[in-house]
Amino acid sequence: MKDDKLNPTADPEISQEQVQKVLEKFDLESNVRKWNNKGIVWFFSILAIGYALFHLYITFNPLPTLLQRNFHLMFGLAMVFLLYPTFKKQDRTKIPFYDWILFGLSIASCTYLFVVYQDIVTTRGGMASTTDIMMAILTVTLVFEAARRVTGWVLPILALLFLMYPFFSHQDWLPRMLLTRPFDLADIFGQLYTKTEGLFSTAIGASVQFIFLFILFGAFLAKSGMGQFFNDLALALAGHKQGGPAKVAVISSAFMGSVNGSAVGNVVSTGAFTIPLMKKIGYDKNFSGAVEASSSIGGQILPPIMGASAFIMAETTGISYGTIALSAIIPALLFFLSSIMQVHYRAGRANLRGLPKADLPQVKKVLKEGWHLTIPLITLIIMLFSGVPVSYAAFYTIVVTVIVSWFRKHTRMNVKDILVALETGTRQALSTIIACGVVGIVIGVVNLTGFGATLTSAITSLGAGSLMLTLILTMLASIVLGMGLPSIPAYIITATMAAPALAAFDVPILIAHLFVFYFGIFANITPPVALASFAASGLAGGDPMKTGFISLRLSIAGFIVPFIFVYAPAMLLIDPTGLPANATEFPFAAIPDIIVVLISSSVAVIAISAAVEGYIKTHLSVITRLILGIGSLLLIVPELITDIIGYTIIIAIYLLNYIQSKKEPPAALSQGNKTHSG
Repeated sequence: MKDDKLNPTADPEISQEQVQKVLEKFDLESNVRKWNNKGIVWFFSILAIGYALFHLYITFNPLPTLLQRNFHLMFGLAMVFLLYPTFKKQDRTKIPFYDWILFGLSIASCTYLFVVYQDIVTTRGGMASTTDIMMAILTVTLVFEAARRVTGWVLPILALLFLMYPFFSHQDWLPRMLLTRPFDLADIFGQLYTKTEGLFSTAIGASVQFIFLFILFGAFLAKSGMGQFFNDLALALAGHKQGGPAKVAVISSAFMGSVNGSAVGNVVSTGAFTIPLMKKIGYDKNFSGAVEASSSIGGQILPPIMGASAFIMAETTGISYGTIALSAIIPALLFFLSSIMQVHYRAGRANLRGLPKADLPQVKKVLKEGWHLTIPLITLIIMLFSGVPVSYAAFYTIVVTVIVSWFRKHTRMNVKDILVALETGTRQALSTIIACGVVGIVIGVVNLTGFGATLTSAITSLGAGSLMLTLILTMLASIVLGMGLPSIPAYIITATMAAPALAAFDVPILIAHLFVFYFGIFANITPPVALASFAASGLAGGDPMKTGFISLRLSIAGFIVPFIFVYAPAMLLIDPTGLPANATEFPFAAIPDIIVVLISSSVAVIAISAAVEGYIKTHLSVITRLILGIGSLLLIVPELITDIIGYTIIIAIYLLNYIQSKKEPPAALSQGNKTHSG
């Protein structure tokens, strides 16, 4: 579909070896063994495919909750010990004997719960026996080790600190607000192992019911050619525009980031294609990497899938998926409007042109060859908004993807492709499964000790009765809690620890959860732990910290919009006059408020993008940028007088800038080939 010079595999700037190196450095889930023993290869493939098929089976034939979650986590653990090396520099062609032992212990732990399940629920009422405690300690240890291999040190250390708390929470040397009653081993490990409030909590519940199936769906979409279709369509639509490749990066990363749920993985997969194109027309290497990082993060907040986090939010809040997806539309669009406008103004400032149209695919041809690949997504949206259970919708959509792939020869999936998709989906899901297991330890301790209420009290006390100050503190807490974590565990932890602080101000539950969700996600581009930005800088050859700070600047709307929808709920399509947050009907009574908020917010993010870049039709002075930024912020405050002042400032500056641009000579075309630093 494209000329070879637009093919990243043909671009000398980013080789497949470089892509793999970046993946292994910043995306630990890609740091896997590559066995040279065919027997092991076949054994793992059969195990992974069987695991995927089992999940498809229990979609309609579920097991008891504890057993289903137990199987999901423990067999996921078993595969991790086969697939992931103990250390980065270890020989990856073989499986050491001790990993076979860990594999066997994982299966043994799973089997044990199946054997004693009836006794636990009927005779002991969930109380842990001595053997239960021993198996619980073993299982928690296995989960910590698996998480270390798959996610790195951050999440296991965080969970370990929480696990230590109930052992010392009754000690007098602790601050009074942290003191609890004494807990023994049976209390702690019974909570984590024999109940659905620890390792097998709602985090693993969401993973087995929703997340795994949607990761599997993403694997089937990728195998059918959806990623290539999105890239080609984005190129055809925006590649020839001013700063075209950067706009292509925003569009393609948004779509793929929403589906695949991995910010770092999305950075590498789409960035290998988009970053060389951005650098080719003159974008600075740090800016090129930042565009890819911020857009990939933005994909996590984009409906309909939102990186699968929307389904966990529905499970956690009790609000329907349809309401959450609908509410998230306007904030997500504002985020990407800001990104598009910033790269547009940057291109105008540096006189960066788009790619030659002759080198780009044609919209009609792309749609003709790949339109059918959109049918699964459309089918999914229709089913979800029609009230079809999420797990059923995921299952049916996987089937639709296979059928639709047969519409064209170049996308047709055969039996081998289906089996590969099943195995790939399982491989990709392992990191999320383990992360949800570790997060379950945090949830278990919070439920046991009431630590969540303690943190909520601390935040509200520091907030001193001010909603704005409490929002800022909650934002900072969410960013810290989300640092170094994938989007799904980041949301679960922030929802558990930070969101309740907003309840003291009667902030509706949906608004509170979306607020912490945004900032937990944006931790991935917030230095000093900005994994998505660091991965993008690795591909672009830029400076990691500079790329991180530019990513923050490109995501500025994402840091402003959550504050807007707290004060102006109409942005989330919620009627501020009384329609409940979990209503299933569209709030028609709120349409005037929605229109006002949408227009003012759109103008605000466009204007603040110009202020950040210092350019509209021509350059803006520092003072003008500051005034324009103030005008943008005034539009955020939901008051008539501030809106009038804000609109007046923005309109005046835009008109003056347009008049000034007419008086200036056109920029030399040769400048378009110069690199413009961020």
